[in-house]
Amino acid sequence: MADVIASLLREVPDFPEPGIQFKDLTPVLADAHGLAVVSAAIAEVARGADLVAGVDARGFLLGGAVATMLGVGVLAVRKGGKLPPPVLSETYSLEYGTATLEVPAEGVELAGRSIVVIDDVLATGGTLAATNQLLTAAGATVTGAVVMLELGALGGRAALAPLEVTSLYTV
Repeated sequence: MADVIASLLREVPDFPEPGIQFKDLTPVLADAHGLAVVSAAIAEVARGADLVAGVDARGFLLGGAVATMLGVGVLAVRKGGKLPPPVLSETYSLEYGTATLEVPAEGVELAGRSIVVIDDVLATGGTLAATNQLLTAAGATVTGAVVMLELGALGGRAALAPLEVTSLYTV
């Protein structure tokens, strides 16, 4: 698994700013074998959930593939302002400001559901922590989170404790 991700991962120097070595997972998702292997590995971790939540935006791609494999639905956790009202929202801090995540307040019953959260990257943990808080506040039970790539040096896993986090590849 890690070898497939590592072989397809593209590193982009000085993006989005000088000194940053950006890890681009787009080639993994665009490769049929890469997408299949990653989706199958995430589905194995998510087995038993009755809904998967994909975080905007690459989490949508993975979430849809995994939900199809498991025969469950997928919930899109969107950036603020992208869903029609009413919504449930969670605002969280970033290193350069704040961001908001939203889910529908109507039309999708979250209370009592067992949900696994899927995203592409775990960095500082803010996005996954906010997603966990949002879904928990809606009455769901978040059983874990799965990411393709973890940037271990940024310590995001600690921000999510005690939530169980599975990463397919750590750098």
